[in-house]
Amino acid sequence: MLRIPLNSHRAEYTRLFVAPILITHRRTVRMRTYSTRIFCIAALALGLVATSPAMASEMWGRVGHYVTGEIARQHLSDDVLATVEDVLGEESLVEATTWMDRVRPTDAFRHTADWHWVTIPPDTTYDQAHKNPNGDIIEALERKIAALKAGGLDAETEREHLKMVIHMIGDIHQPLHVGTGEDRGGNDVRVCWLGDQSNLHRVWDTGMLVSWSDDYETWANAINLATDEQVAAWQQATVRRWAEESVSYRDAVYDLPENHEIGWTYRNENMHIVEKRLLQAGVRIAGVLTEIYGEG
Repeated sequence: MLRIPLNSHRAEYTRLFVAPILITHRRTVRMRTYSTRIFCIAALALGLVATSPAMASEMWGRVGHYVTGEIARQHLSDDVLATVEDVLGEESLVEATTWMDRVRPTDAFRHTADWHWVTIPPDTTYDQAHKNPNGDIIEALERKIAALKAGGLDAETEREHLKMVIHMIGDIHQPLHVGTGEDRGGNDVRVCWLGDQSNLHRVWDTGMLVSWSDDYETWANAINLATDEQVAAWQQATVRRWAEESVSYRDAVYDLPENHEIGWTYRNENMHIVEKRLLQAGVRIAGVLTEIYGEG
């Protein structure tokens, strides 16, 4: 009896049964991707990519904010972290990073909507820029941090101020939260992101992050590699310097192909910005909380 070697048997099985299935699957995936891409391009051409309120409201997204909170937690002393979480009450530091987004649609906090961003047009400084009468992220951060450092707040006000500060520090490090004044921080820039309709702001808030992982702890542990020298330098920078850094990345953010189709190449060229800004935000949250609640 002729015995077919095991490897030959597997090869023959693959040729007869597995290969046709794989070929069909690949054709299906290619057709689906091609169809999605064509639809996306057509939608861009016709101006059909709408920016819903939900799209416009995402600030780094839950994953990004949780990453900044987890990095901050890792850079706090046990005593300061215990004090911070005592002030926060039922929410942890990580969970509290998204509170300001969650309450913004409510009547009580609708007035804070403009505190998530600031407009600094090209070749203009914050001092030179027109100021929003409702406030902006720089004005609100400086005011809330000063109030927390001064102390004397009742428990509820202190808790709200603290949650706002840790959220806004995250937001100001997302480059499109320091806008040009022309496109609502990229919300009006329609793009095809990995074959799907989106907008540039949403890509930077969420798309590039979750394309790698939607696990905030995985993200935090992977990028939390700052040296002591970097931590010290980053924590010495002012709120206005944080905004200037975001402005410095805008050329890269807006470097889009003519057809506004972006995917892995755009992601890989810009992921280092996402990583650095999340890390800096977390380190600076820790720095500000240590200034407020540390003994020194």
